[in-house]
Amino acid sequence: MPPGQKLFFALLLLLTVISISSCSTLAYYRQSISGHLQMLNNTRDIDTVLASEETPPELKQRLQNLLEVRNFASQVLLLPDNGSYRSYADIGRKYIVWNVFATPALSLQPLQSCFVFVGCLSYRGYFDKDDAIRFAQEFEDQGLDVYVGGVSAYSTLGWFDDPLLNGMLDRSDSELARLVFHELAHQRLYVQDDTAFNEGFAGSVEQIGLQRWKAAGHH
Repeated sequence: MPPGQKLFFALLLLLTVISISSCSTLAYYRQSISGHLQMLNNTRDIDTVLASEETPPELKQRLQNLLEVRNFASQVLLLPDNGSYRSYADIGRKYIVWNVFATPALSLQPLQSCFVFVGCLSYRGYFDKDDAIRFAQEFEDQGLDVYVGGVSAYSTLGWFDDPLLNGMLDRSDSELARLVFHELAHQRLYVQDDTAFNEGFAGSVEQIGLQRWKAAGHH
């Protein structure tokens, strides 16, 4: 299915589900859709960025290295061969979302948040930092232990073509390769309602992938 059609049907299904949900749920999905679309509006094909005379040489080099990583991921690691990480978006900030984690006092078991498409997760993400802090405050007011952390990348699990984001380029080439392998692993295998397994699987893929990447002569 073409990306445009996939986006249309995904958003249509999402809006159908949230139309019968609570106002707070509706607001949360609204910010999720808005944030994702804003990111897509800033996304350009990497080949287009490389061809532009306005692109700084250092950025061109990083993007060329990324394309090598991307091809290695599909050709050698057999991770999904799609449009993910073949485009670039400068969103003007380091983090794309801020995740809110909460647990009962002195507990190691995070509270779960459940969503359309991905099931239940041990965190809730916000595209606006202030929104994340306000949500975290609600938990703190209930006496829960709360942590808010910014992340520079997230996976749509193959529903959309995930771009390389400017915040991801703060990493070294090796760490960027590790991150791409990790996120593509989520697209290869994802089990709903099991964050521990999903992160464990993607973590194993990224470690093995990085070892093979370096063994192939990359650094």
